[in-house]
Amino acid sequence: MMKVRNLLLSFMAALALPAAVQAQQPQAAAAEEAPAGPAVYDAQIIATYPHDANAFTQGLLWHDGALYESTGQEGESEVRRVTLETGEIEQSQPIPTEQFGEGLALWGDELVSLTWMDREVHRWDVATLEHRATQEFPFEGWGLTYDGTSLIASDGSSVLRFLDPETLEVQRELTVTLGGDEVIRLNELEWIDGMVFANVWFTGFLLGIDPVDGVVQQVVDLRPLVPANRQGRNDAVLNGIAHDPESGRLFVTGKLWPNLYEIRLVERVGATAAAAR
Repeated sequence: MMKVRNLLLSFMAALALPAAVQAQQPQAAAAEEAPAGPAVYDAQIIATYPHDANAFTQGLLWHDGALYESTGQEGESEVRRVTLETGEIEQSQPIPTEQFGEGLALWGDELVSLTWMDREVHRWDVATLEHRATQEFPFEGWGLTYDGTSLIASDGSSVLRFLDPETLEVQRELTVTLGGDEVIRLNELEWIDGMVFANVWFTGFLLGIDPVDGVVQQVVDLRPLVPANRQGRNDAVLNGIAHDPESGRLFVTGKLWPNLYEIRLVERVGATAAAAR
């Protein structure tokens, strides 16, 4: 965990180098200028909504005017439909009590939910949340999203797996890198405008990942949102991304957070640099 956090922090530190320091670099080095790293974004808060502070958020998505959420912890895991404005749980279904719920994605008229180490995937009717089916799954379940063709799953490593949405057969694997280094602890996922966005567990960062080569193209710094939501809990970390492709609205929250935010990404002017190791 420390390795990936240090990788991201060193990258951010490199962006903060004063111009005077950069000017002192040898001209020869400038001649061999490294390719620019990912663009860096901050979050402008558009609105703040209530969120269930007991929800150990593992998956989040937006569909047909409502939020859908999957939560974790054995004996507490469930899938639910939530009213955005009030945070009220409209409907919910429990995941088997011995299982630890994880990521959530929408495929057709079904919600597909992962379990952590239980080697099972559940399918739910999106309208009624009625349980439809359970399938075996040979990997740890962390995050899940859908790109219009494949389900995309993370397992806490640097690897994303593209899956057949019906059979869950692995179509291909993709290793995620930042500045040539693998980024591990990829957690909750969301497909946004042709890129895979991933929470990086325990860091406060989102990464925008190219689905072709796995290279990180965007780094979103959401660390300023964390202190107001931690409430003395070390496990109250950023985890939850939902995007409405019709309106472009973007929502984020975290495990055990009392708040859910609608945000707009604002590029940090001049903050592109070769990613530091």
